Formats: sequence, C-alpha cells, structure tokens
Amino acid sequence: MAENSYPKEPRNSVQRLRNRGAYDYETVHTIIAKAPIVHVSFSPSAEDPFPTILPMIGFVGSFSAPDAPLSSGDHDLYLHGHTASRLMKLPANPNATSTTEEGLPVCVCATHVDGIVISLTPFHNSMNYRSAVVHGYATTLTNEAERLWAMERITDGVVPGRWADSREPNKTELQSTGILKVKIVTASAKVRTGGPGEDRKDEKDASVRGRYWTGVVPVHMQYGKPADAVNNKVGLPEYISKWVSTNNVDGEELAHKALQESAKAK
Repeated sequence: MAENSYPKEPRNSVQRLRNRGAYDYETVHTIIAKAPIVHVSFSPSAEDPFPTILPMIGFVGSFSAPDAPLSSGDHDLYLHGHTASRLMKLPANPNATSTTEEGLPVCVCATHVDGIVISLTPFHNSMNYRSAVVHGYATTLTNEAERLWAMERITDGVVPGRWADSREPNKTELQSTGILKVKIVTASAKVRTGGPGEDRKDEKDASVRGRYWTGVVPVHMQYGKPADAVNNKVGLPEYISKWVSTNNVDGEELAHKALQESAKAK
C-alpha cells in the first residue's frame, strides 16, 4: 500500500481510465469534506434484494486527533440523521441480518461537477468532476462527548461558526439526533480535468473542426443572497455573508482551474 493512501483492492480499484484514479487520504477526504451531501448505500435486510441509498449530511474527522489534516489516515466518516430512521436503527439491532460484528456495511459516495465538456461528437462529451467512494462499517455512536463533537463538526461543516452562534440543543433534540460513525476500510477517488478529448481523425479534419464549437462550460455551486426569515429579529452575521462570498469565489476559481488542466483530459 502506498504511503498515506487507502489500500488498493478489487473493491475500490478504478478500472476504466485508471490515470484518473486516486487513493491518497487527502484527495478522498477533501472531496467528501467539500460535498454538501453524500449518498449512503446499504442493504436493509437479507430478505430485500434491493439496496437502499439515502442522501445525508456528513464529514470526515478524528475525535482522538481533531486537528489532524485531511492527509491523515486517522479519519472516520460521521453521518447525521434522526434516531427513528431505518439506517440509524440497523447498526444497533442485534437481530438485523445485514449487520456484522464490525457494524453495518455501507458504501458512501460524494461527487462534484466542475464543468460540462462539449466535444465534436457526442461520444466524447464528458464532464469535469471529482468523485469519491468509500466502503466501511457503520456503528451507532453512543459516547456523548464524541456525539456532541460530531454534531458541532457537522453543523460547522455546513456553515462554519454556526454551532457557537446558535441556541444549545435541548435534551429532546439531542435524543432525537443520531450519529453513525463509519470506519473506512477502502476508498478511492476519480477526477477528470481539462478540455475535450477528440478523435484523432476529427482533430486533423479541418471541415469537422470548422463546423462545430467545442469547449468547456464551467460548473460551480452558487450561493444566493441570504434572505431573512419572517420572524427574524437580528441583522445578518458577518461570518455568514463572508462564508457565502468566499464559497462563491472559491467554487468559480476551482471550476476554471479544472478546465485549464489537461493531464487527465483523455
């Protein structure tokens, strides 16, 4: 196994366009950390042949080493949900046929689209993207100190600084909030950057190149102007307006950076 990387196994190995694959901790963790939503897939029961997939809020971090960088292998994946949901109940259910001694097997995916790549022919149309897929075992978090830490990190992962600038959760709210801790076993990322990858024959054909536009349309998430709630009584906090503007600038720069790179275009 390469240093600072997840083990490369059949389960997580990128098969097609392997040059786009990455297994290092930093790439995988950063993609997940930047995603507003992750999708969690699991088997609800042995009797049900269909897997279930749910959009959830999560983050990667280490309770024992909270300041560890994303390049560290100490990180776990934490997922937030209501305690009444099926996914939150399964890991703690000793009778659940889909749960093992290590926990509930899950697959979690995060994806960012950075550009729509338009080529001379539809076959070569593509997207610039960053995606990560992790496999691991989910367990229900019961340590109250770690639960509170995870709730704070998840809250601030959506809007930095919001946990401290909110009313503290009451007993009922805390009891209704479930946290799953996923021990990551294997993971991989796949990233595409650059412009169109054209057929060699088309590249040399002036009649084709002179007839159709090719290029990249940058894509990035844009946060709008914060709107006051109907019963809001205070002014917009500076940290929220700064977070909005910073994310909009960073997202646009990342999308344009992706289209300018060419190493992974083919």
